[in-house]
Amino acid sequence: MKITIDIDDNVKETEINIKCNKLTSELENLIATLRIINQQMLVIKDNENYLLDVNKISYIEALERKTFVYTEDEMFESKLKLYEMEERLCHCGFIRISKFCLVHLKYIKSIRNDIERKLRLTMKNDEQIIVSRQYADEIKKRLGVM
Repeated sequence: MKITIDIDDNVKETEINIKCNKLTSELENLIATLRIINQQMLVIKDNENYLLDVNKISYIEALERKTFVYTEDEMFESKLKLYEMEERLCHCGFIRISKFCLVHLKYIKSIRNDIERKLRLTMKNDEQIIVSRQYADEIKKRLGVM
């Protein structure tokens, strides 16, 4: 892969152009990373691709080898794996709460202790999500409860 940077004082907005003979999975990952930096993520709903603002995502869940992205009122699918999402979104206010779920901290309405040292999160849309024991202390720390 060849990378060229052209610095020009007359340029008003940074532009990234990708020239390739075919779109590979490596390029798709690079593009996904660039979109997240720009606070957007490519998601799919009803076989249509959407650019979703990362700040609208309340949580992300992995089920049956698929990754689902939830806003307060919609559900999308992503081609990225949960660990890829975590790597890209950890600096955007997301935290892992279980083996299968990431939550955007700003969408948490309340937190309470649950059975067996687990936590129960109530999201702003009143949906409830369980935090596994393994991640409970970290989420308490991040929310200032500990």
